Amino acid sequence: MSNDDATWPVLIRQFTNPQDYTACWQDMKAFTRARTIHTPDEIWLLEHEPVFTLGIRENAGDIHDVGDIPLVKTDRGGLVTYHGPGQIIVYLMLDLRSLGIGLKNLVNALEQVTIDLLNEYGISASRLENAPGVYVDGRKIASIGLRVQHGRTYHGLSLNVDMDLSPYDRIVPCGLSGIKMTDMKTLGALADTHRIGRQFVEVLSSKLGYNAVYDEISQYLTSDKVTSDR
Repeated sequence: MSNDDATWPVLIRQFTNPQDYTACWQDMKAFTRARTIHTPDEIWLLEHEPVFTLGIRENAGDIHDVGDIPLVKTDRGGLVTYHGPGQIIVYLMLDLRSLGIGLKNLVNALEQVTIDLLNEYGISASRLENAPGVYVDGRKIASIGLRVQHGRTYHGLSLNVDMDLSPYDRIVPCGLSGIKMTDMKTLGALADTHRIGRQFVEVLSSKLGYNAVYDEISQYLTSDKVTSDR
């Protein structure tokens, strides 16, 4: 943070039901466009209904057969991935200039918080050079894809907790040929997605220097929640 004496609130929104990807993406963009210098940063915790998403580095060769799962072309960084129930999504609407950090430092913080959290559950995880995300014995367990506009981020991180991993067989996840996906349950850690998500944001907000965290629990994300100030 640029000012140790200031109060930097972050609003945590945790959603109890799986969310539609496209609606959520549109709300993130609307929030980012509408916010002012007085708008507190927000972190959204949720799970998605089954969906494949294609980042700005799209490669059609990475998609084998999506079947009956929707495919959405989006504006985040990265390549193709899958989202579904049992996977924690952490969306980050943060002002990097106010935080006083760069994108690389934010990605490093996301990876480190994930590694530390997994270690608490007996899972030894690490980074791979030139491949953002978190890995366990060569398998990927967390993915990162962000978008920055005028110094403000949206999109974020996904962490596989207890999910159906079979849809990943229909794609080349994140363009990493030969890399398989895994989740916490497969690795022997029985954990509730809502609890894991809450643990993650508590550690992340502290690591980023926030000293005030507000919490709201909702069933569905709706566009009327997106305003310029809170």
